[in-house]
Amino acid sequence: MPLIKVQTSVDSPDKVAVEGLLKSLSAQLAKHTGKPESYVMTAFEPGVAMTFGGTVDPVCYVEIKSVGSMSPSQTKAMSQDFCQRINEKLGVPTNRIYIEFADAKGSMWGWNGSTFG
Repeated sequence: MPLIKVQTSVDSPDKVAVEGLLKSLSAQLAKHTGKPESYVMTAFEPGVAMTFGGTVDPVCYVEIKSVGSMSPSQTKAMSQDFCQRINEKLGVPTNRIYIEFADAKGSMWGWNGSTFG
């Protein structure tokens, strides 16, 4: 059930570009977590009013959640990968991207009328 949610102050690129970004993030999140892509969810929220370092220059906040635990080596690799992808696709400098990683207990994540725990 990995989830990656991207919020950014950048205006939305065209639909094709957004779909390409989401598909890329989905495939990579599955690869990084070792979970089937059929369980990965992605979300993109452009045009969010945000500041970073006291400025309104382009900025991005990313949430990555997954049932189980992510190791420090996994989160470091994901940070590098996703910061680079977001920079390439949205033009947000990597030093203006925060990523929050959160492990979820299976019993605290619902799907298909049940939970994962």
